[in-house]
Amino acid sequence: MDASILSSILFATIVAGTPLIIVALGQLIAEKSGVLNLGAEGMMAMGAIAGFAITLHTGSPWLGVLAGMAAGALMASLFAIVVLTLMGNQVASGLALSILGVGLSAFIGKPYESEILPTVGAIRVPLLADIPIIGEPLFNQQALVYLSWVLFGTIVWFLYRSRPGLVLRAVGESPSSAHSIGYPVIRIRYLATIFGGAMAGVGGAFLSVFYTPLWVEGMVAGRGWIAIALVVFATWRPFRVMVGAYLFGGVMVVQLFVQGSGLGINIPSQFLSALPYLATIIVLVIISRDQNTVRLNAPVSLGQPYRPEA
Repeated sequence: MDASILSSILFATIVAGTPLIIVALGQLIAEKSGVLNLGAEGMMAMGAIAGFAITLHTGSPWLGVLAGMAAGALMASLFAIVVLTLMGNQVASGLALSILGVGLSAFIGKPYESEILPTVGAIRVPLLADIPIIGEPLFNQQALVYLSWVLFGTIVWFLYRSRPGLVLRAVGESPSSAHSIGYPVIRIRYLATIFGGAMAGVGGAFLSVFYTPLWVEGMVAGRGWIAIALVVFATWRPFRVMVGAYLFGGVMVVQLFVQGSGLGINIPSQFLSALPYLATIIVLVIISRDQNTVRLNAPVSLGQPYRPEA
């Protein structure tokens, strides 16, 4: 394979995996606190339309990202009120949130379907971007790609090297024990859930402002569900989440390359379109077959309601 083609595929893989990394890491934090939010698809959709609309009206992609973050956080706050204060079922509430977000974003986005945003320029790192094959993919990217790497490093440090991260994991393991020694379990779960929603909104805004950049109904295309699957099948470990996200991005790019290459490969386009989702799930299922690792990393109280005793 020509080096330029390989570099282009690697570049596209990193870009395609970026929204998944952002969303999945946000959901990882929420799930580490014991909250299972299945509404990532809806939160991403709301973040996408909010980010697109604000960017279109203001001309600032960063205001669009902030708007997407706010939209995702607002949706997550609604979910948190239902499941943490009103003690609603987390699975049912998450599914309802996903349906609400997808439908509401489609309604709000109708006037914007014919609009297109200017392309957001990349930030080129001198010298490093000139490295053969990997230079352009790694060091000539849009700002949110770099920020996704910063987010990954920050969350790894937070979870495994900081006291607040230890408290968060303690809440996810045994909320009653954490409450008994004075930690505000519900407040911590609220903050973790809202953070997860904010990151889902940023992931959605990345799709509509940086990746496409346009608004089309259904543009999230199941990425929210893939992000949730990444967290679970990666056994709640940030590095595996990142690998899974880039795996999905890589398979997506390759199937698009095959469809547009004109090589005469007789494979139905529907199967090729489904291939990224299928391949990601298969590989992550294989990874997660180590049940000892799963039990070691899975938050014990995940999805279980908790009401502190007076």
